[in-house]
Amino acid sequence: MTTRSNLHPLNVDAEKPLRFNNPFDYEPHPLCTAAADEVMRYVNADPVLRADAERGKMFGVMVVEDPQSGKLFFLAAYSGLLAGRNDWQFFVPPVFDAQQPDGHFKTTERLISAINSEVKALNDSDSIAELKRRRKQMSEELQLWLFHQYVMLNARGEEKDLVDIWRDYHSSPKLQAKFPLPPGGSGDCCAPKLLQYAYRNKLRPVAIAEFWFGQSPRGEVRHHGHYYPACRGKCLPILTFMLQGLEVDKETYAIDRASTCLEPEIVYQDSTIIVVAKPSGMLSVPGRINAPSLEEMLTKSFGRVFMPHRLDMDTSGLMVVARNEDAYKNLQQQFYSRTIYKRYEALVDGELPVGKSGTIDLPLRPDPLDRPRQVVDPVHGKAAVTDYEVLASQAKTLVSLMPHTGRTHQLRVHCAHADGLGMPIIGDTLYGTKAHRLCLHAAELAFDHPDTGERMHFSFKPDFFPTTE
Repeated sequence: MTTRSNLHPLNVDAEKPLRFNNPFDYEPHPLCTAAADEVMRYVNADPVLRADAERGKMFGVMVVEDPQSGKLFFLAAYSGLLAGRNDWQFFVPPVFDAQQPDGHFKTTERLISAINSEVKALNDSDSIAELKRRRKQMSEELQLWLFHQYVMLNARGEEKDLVDIWRDYHSSPKLQAKFPLPPGGSGDCCAPKLLQYAYRNKLRPVAIAEFWFGQSPRGEVRHHGHYYPACRGKCLPILTFMLQGLEVDKETYAIDRASTCLEPEIVYQDSTIIVVAKPSGMLSVPGRINAPSLEEMLTKSFGRVFMPHRLDMDTSGLMVVARNEDAYKNLQQQFYSRTIYKRYEALVDGELPVGKSGTIDLPLRPDPLDRPRQVVDPVHGKAAVTDYEVLASQAKTLVSLMPHTGRTHQLRVHCAHADGLGMPIIGDTLYGTKAHRLCLHAAELAFDHPDTGERMHFSFKPDFFPTTE
């Protein structure tokens, strides 16, 4: 067994889990939270590490078992560099060390930088074009060389470099054309580093967790001390390979929920429309997981229906459903022209004064490296505007949300982001923490009846206030 200083004893009275937790969907195990506490204490005790980490850094811990003694230890890691280094002794080393000053990577980087200086000094357009072509070629070749150096292990003892991992994961020609190579920084996140070290040193992975330390990035929603899943853009293909041979929990969304007793409540119906209250945990339309959908359930009772809008699986509340194509097109147009009124209620994690109101204007775009997360981006984001009003406060706060736009995760980000309410919605696993459900509910819905033109208005109260557990 290795005796390096990055393997740490773990003296916690907690049973180890039956299976390794899924890095993309988990509640941190008590063994991991104890290990994370140790990492935070270590970082806080070192002024250099603390100063850099406080700017915002993802850390990871993994509990491992020594097969010979049966004893539990923990490993620690950080994503990328910490205070400009990747070789801090408390933490596991990188999968591949590209930071060596005399190594191929740094040497070639300096050559590329020298070309940049030449380009700035020249006035001849032909010479500049040739240097830029050469610079691009060198950069691409260097990046490809680097990915080949990251040779990853899995629990079966198999090896594969990042290029092959990427090509195998995106196996169809269409996906390979879209994702020819991994994004920069792949292999340097916490989870791959932790698993690689465990496999190299014959340690059995037991549980893993990643947590944020310090300030949130300007465009993202990260909270100090909160736990987060591994990023999908960089890590999903890598971990899909590295976890092979290890017994791992399924993701929650992949669990068969067909037997779950979820029943929508019909609020109104006629020959043209149905207004229904969808429960949290039910899909609006059939998806890629084996879970009940509102569309399927209504079809069984009413025949073919048409869905002019949707709510996220974990959002509850009012939806209008069309019973014929003409009504469907009419309602779609109302949604498109924004003449339909929608008001949501959310329970957020914090206290705000009752009656406080305002407008949140934070443009959003997807994070291509961590879908489905959204980030705030004033330059490239699409307009996202939400009015809010505080309705009640009792340790947690019940807030009314009136979106003027319909961006993905708009209400969730506008609540959680520091420039919004700064308080995540209870149960928001992407931007906050887990709870029994996502406490976001479509409470009011108003629209013009597709046949008569009469203005229809419906309300349906949520069931999560003041309950917070």
